This record gives sequence, C-alpha cells and structure tokens, in this order.
Amino acid sequence: MLCLGIESTAHTLGLGVVTERRVLENIKVSYTTTQGGIIPSRASDYLVAELPKLLARLKTPLHKIELIAFSQGPGIGHSLRIGAFLARAFAVKLKKPIIGVNHCVAHLEIGKLVTKAKDPVLLYTSGANTQVIAFQGGRYRIFGETLDMGVGNFLDAFGRELGLGFPAGPQIEQLALKGKHYVKLPYVVKGMDVSFGGLLTNLKQKLSKGDYSKEDLAYSVQETVFAMLLEVAERAMAHCNKQELLLGGGVACNKRLQEMARIMCRERNAELFVPANEFLVDNGAMIAYLGLVEYKKGRRMKLEDTIIRPDWRTDED
Repeated sequence: MLCLGIESTAHTLGLGVVTERRVLENIKVSYTTTQGGIIPSRASDYLVAELPKLLARLKTPLHKIELIAFSQGPGIGHSLRIGAFLARAFAVKLKKPIIGVNHCVAHLEIGKLVTKAKDPVLLYTSGANTQVIAFQGGRYRIFGETLDMGVGNFLDAFGRELGLGFPAGPQIEQLALKGKHYVKLPYVVKGMDVSFGGLLTNLKQKLSKGDYSKEDLAYSVQETVFAMLLEVAERAMAHCNKQELLLGGGVACNKRLQEMARIMCRERNAELFVPANEFLVDNGAMIAYLGLVEYKKGRRMKLEDTIIRPDWRTDED
C-alpha cells in the first residue's frame, strides 16, 4: 500500500511516499533566515510559494497513491493549515482515504522503521518540542518534557543573541567546536522535566557583560543542555526497563549530542539508534509511515474531522 505523507508543522513542507517496509520518496523545502528567527506568517508564505516546485519534484504517479496522511498537530497554525488543505485536496481529487497523525509520534515510528529499533525510549528534541517518549502500557506516554520552551527554540533564541540566523543550532554547533573553556551555567532538571528559560536569561546577562567568548558559551551551552536531556532520557530508560534509546528531532542532528548519547548507552549496556539526518528533521516520510501504521490498525477519519490540532499532545487519544 502506497501512502503519501504531508508534513507542515513549522518551517518545513515535506512530501513522503512509503510502503509498509520502506521509504520510496522523501523531499522537502524549509524556510530559513540569515538574521532573526521564524515569523509564522512569512514561513507559511514561503511554503505556499514553494509548493508547486515541491510537487513537481514528486516522482510517484498520484494515481498510484492509496492513502493520504498529514501532520494534524502539534505545530504552528499557519503552517499546519497548508498541509491539511493540501491533504484534503488530494483526498477529494484522488478519492482516497485521509488520516491526520501526531507529528511527535511520527518521529518515533519512522525512527523504528529506518533503524530497526524494537522498543526504544525516544529522546525527541526539536524546535517547539522536547520530550522523552515511550510506548508503555498499551499507549504512547511522555516520561519527561520541557517546562517552558523546546530545546530547538532555546538554541534559536540564544543564536539570535549571538546575531545568528534561523535555524541557529547548526551554527552554534560549529561555534562550540572552537570553544576551549567550560563556563558554568544553570543546570535545570526538575524530576523528569527540564527547563531552559532561566538558562537563556543567564546567557543574555553573560553576553551583555562581555566576559566570555561566543565560542566558549556555545560549547558550554551544548555540554550543559545535552547533559540535562540525557539525564532524563536515561532515567526514563531505567523506569521503563528499556535498553534502547532512539534520537529524533532536528536538534538530534548535532554530533556532540549523538556522542554523549552513545557514551551514556555504552555505560549502561544499552543500544543507541540514530536515524539519518533526513529522518531526524521534519519530513514527509515519517507522516506517511505513521499514517500507514494507524490505517492498518483500523483507524479511519472523515473529511470533516481533519481540522488541525496545534496543541495536540503525544499522550492524548
């Protein structure tokens, strides 16, 4: 069965075509800036303008598509509406079933498909979302999450203070490679949850004083924040008695985070799974695959039920 997946939760518009066993296509366009952060209206305008060119790159004949899946939430309303509208248009034109899926769960399921992880804890690190997710007790559950902003948004906010564009994460990673000294920063782990707001305020104060180099601060940010994330991920693994850790989300492309995760897993005799970057970042293939999985399990959706859900939590439904 061929499923077309449409991803549009934030600054990326992605199209993916999958079968039950493999990914056939996975293409995307992403909104970026050279200065400042993401402005939802401008991002959505960009995605709409790029849509015709993205559709032209799709190689799979539309008449062969048997199911339409789209990211119903969570995400930015401006962007979610684009994918939902496109999915409805395809479903009506092709007379095919449609299904809206949870973006966060999609990161977990595509990771399992492409890495062959069986029952992992997912450390999900993206712009707006920072969660530790696992399938436990017959459903997806959140075992830890951010109490304020997602780690990607935190890095972007820090990047703006440094004068970087969007997304700032990859640029901060390069700056960190040049850092030589660790600067003590707030380490905020509360039970199974993390918080970045106070850390961002502390960084702004340090930058305003000019006592530390950008490189040292970037290095220190990565060491501190990634340690926080892996602490709660490791605790979730112990709680769930799972021996697999799966990374997901755009921030997981960071090589230092991967290295620290690998060390942690090795020390507890666990296995780390890291998908290729194209499956870590937002992409259409993950939406298509989760849609296919849920459709095969019997889930069906009426066209009138395909309204977007910007605040849809992983552990709902």
